[in-house]
Amino acid sequence: MPELVRDLRALAAADQLTDADLAQSGVALPVAGLYPSLHLNLSNCYLELGDFDRAREHLRHAKDTIGSLGDDAYGQLIKGGLERLAESSADATTLDHGKRRVP
Repeated sequence: MPELVRDLRALAAADQLTDADLAQSGVALPVAGLYPSLHLNLSNCYLELGDFDRAREHLRHAKDTIGSLGDDAYGQLIKGGLERLAESSADATTLDHGKRRVP
């Protein structure tokens, strides 16, 4: 899955960045603000692959880092995406509890 490879590389790259690096590039967001989106994307990739443990792990990371986002349009976009992923994933698995739903 090309998206998974891309998202893993993006997460690894973010781990190497500083707030000064982002500011120098013209990005007003601190590095911490990158993580909710990166983990959200990874959670979605793993969910699509059926790897519920990793999907659950990245969903937790996204939830844990969501406080680093402001209440601006970008923050609302990512928060909304997190809510939608958590809701839609409940059809396949209960990510917050790690148990497969029985139809």
